[in-house]
Amino acid sequence: MKMRFASLLSLGALLAGSLLSGCATTPQDAQDNNDTGATPVILVSLDGFRTEYLSRGLTPHIAAIAQNGISTTAMHPSFPSITFPNHYTLVTGLRPDHHGIVGNTMYDPSHPGVKFTMASKESYWWDQAEPIWVTAKKQGLKVATMFWPGSESEIHGVRPDDYAAFDKSMSDDQRVDKLLSWFDVPAKDRPRFSTLYFNTTDTNGHHFGPNSPQVNAALQDVDEGVSRLMAGLESRHIKADVIVVADHGMSEIGDNHYIALDKIVPAKSFDFVTGGAYAGVNARPGQTAILEKALLQKHDHMQCWRKGEIPERLHYGTNPRVPAYICLAEPGWVVLKTKPDAQHEALKGDHGYDPASPDMNALFVASGPDFPAGKVLAPFDNVDVYPLIMQLLKVQAQPNDGTLAPFVPLLTMNPT
Repeated sequence: MKMRFASLLSLGALLAGSLLSGCATTPQDAQDNNDTGATPVILVSLDGFRTEYLSRGLTPHIAAIAQNGISTTAMHPSFPSITFPNHYTLVTGLRPDHHGIVGNTMYDPSHPGVKFTMASKESYWWDQAEPIWVTAKKQGLKVATMFWPGSESEIHGVRPDDYAAFDKSMSDDQRVDKLLSWFDVPAKDRPRFSTLYFNTTDTNGHHFGPNSPQVNAALQDVDEGVSRLMAGLESRHIKADVIVVADHGMSEIGDNHYIALDKIVPAKSFDFVTGGAYAGVNARPGQTAILEKALLQKHDHMQCWRKGEIPERLHYGTNPRVPAYICLAEPGWVVLKTKPDAQHEALKGDHGYDPASPDMNALFVASGPDFPAGKVLAPFDNVDVYPLIMQLLKVQAQPNDGTLAPFVPLLTMNPT
C-alpha cells in the first residue's frame, strides 16, 4: 500500500469550509491553556477496550467524552490486531508492515538471533518510523509520555521531554497523577502532546474473557481513571483535546479451541516465532517443501499463507521482520506451537484476529475545544488517528497511511 502524505496542508480547503465557529477556542480558553493559545493534546489508550464495551453502561465518564465530543461506531485496528503493533500505528499513522513493529515478538534478519520482546528498547527496532512525540519535539513542542510502546527508547536521536518507564504495578490513579504533575510547571514548559496508558481491560479480558464480571469491573476502573484525568485538567483550568482510544478489541476463546501446529506439520520443520490468534513460523533449513505441503493446505478454523501471499486487505507481509508463513485463526480459536500448557488453557480471551472481525473493533472517543459535541463518525481505520493529532498540534506530519477524511466535516480548528 502506498503511503499518503497527511500533512497539515492536506485537505485544508475542505477544513476551512467546514469550521464550526460556535465551538472555536475562546480568548479565555487560550489564557487557560498555558497563556499561549495552544491546546494540549492528550492521547489515552485503554488496552483491549472493544467498541461494544461502551454500550454496557459501566463507563459514564468515557461516555461523557463521546457525548461532549466525537466518537465512532467502530475503529478498525491494523493487522495483526495486537498491542505493540497497533500502539505504534496510532502514533505513526503507518501499518505495522510499514513501521516495523510487526509483532509483540519478532526477529530482524539484519540482527540474527536477536529476539524482539515487549521489553526491547534498542533504537533499531523502532527507527523504521517516527512517532508523534519525536516529530513534535523536533518542531519545538514539549512532549511527555506516561507509558507507550517505544517511548522509553531513543528514536532518531530523540526522547520525550518527560517519560516514565513501564511499571505494571503502578495504579491507574498513580499513572494519572504522574501525567498531571507534568502540567504543574510554568506554562511554557507544559507538554503540548502527551500520552497515558491503562492495561486493566486487556489483562482481565485475557484471563476471564470479554463477557466476564472481571472485565466489567475493569471497565469501571479505567472509567474512574479517565474521570480523574478530566477532573485534574479542570482543576488546573487546562482545556485539552483528549482522545481516548484502544489498540484492539477482544474475542472469547472457546473451550479447547486450540490448534497445535506440531499436530499438523512435523515439529522439526519449523521455528515458531509467535502464536495466539495468529501464528508466525519460519522453515528450518531444508524443510521448506515439507512445511509448505502440510501448512498451506486447507485447515479447519485456520488459514495459512506465505508472507508474500497474505490477502492485500491485511496490509501485511512485505517487511523483512514478518515471518515467512502466517497462520490466522478464526475468532475464538488460538494457534499454538504444541498443545496448550496450563497458562494457555487458563486464557479466556484473545485478540490478533482479522481486523474485520467486530470483536476487534476498538474504542475511539474525543472531546475538547477543537471538537463539536455529540457527533458520531462512520467506521474508520486506526491509521487515521495520526493525521488527526498532527492537525491538532499544527505540526508537519511524516508520510503515513492515514487520512483526515473521516474528520473533515467535524474539525473546528483553523487549518494551517
